[in-house]
Amino acid sequence: MDYIIRDCKETDLDKLVILCEKHAAYERAAYLVEGKKERLQYALFSDNRQLNCLVVEVSGTIIGYATYTFDFSTWDAQKFIYLDCLYLEDEYRNYGIGAVLMDKVKQAGEANGCINMQWQTPDFNEKAIKFYKRIGGVGKEKMRFTLNLEQ
Repeated sequence: MDYIIRDCKETDLDKLVILCEKHAAYERAAYLVEGKKERLQYALFSDNRQLNCLVVEVSGTIIGYATYTFDFSTWDAQKFIYLDCLYLEDEYRNYGIGAVLMDKVKQAGEANGCINMQWQTPDFNEKAIKFYKRIGGVGKEKMRFTLNLEQ
């Protein structure tokens, strides 16, 4: 399968929002579209950039994405790269694209002096867990909590 992986452009934002919504549904999470495009635009393209995004394109259509940030580990006293999202449309899975996306994010971490790469997936996402283990990922049993700060 022919595809390209490239940095997200502002013109990709409408499709990115749609893929985010599909990703949230896949992970059984709530997703409100309102305001997402504008907030993603700011996070990805403003002078105060907070997020990095790679998109996967097949025949001119975006079929997947990976987003990541750089963070700091108190315990390691070093920077790490955090893979926030990785998603591919169903029909494009099992072609090795996810592994290439993971490698691209890993390379970004290495280029930025990160000690490791971290990510998470729901415990029911057995396919993703198998994939992550196959590429060398090591799971840690933890609970992730969320405290809503918006009114």
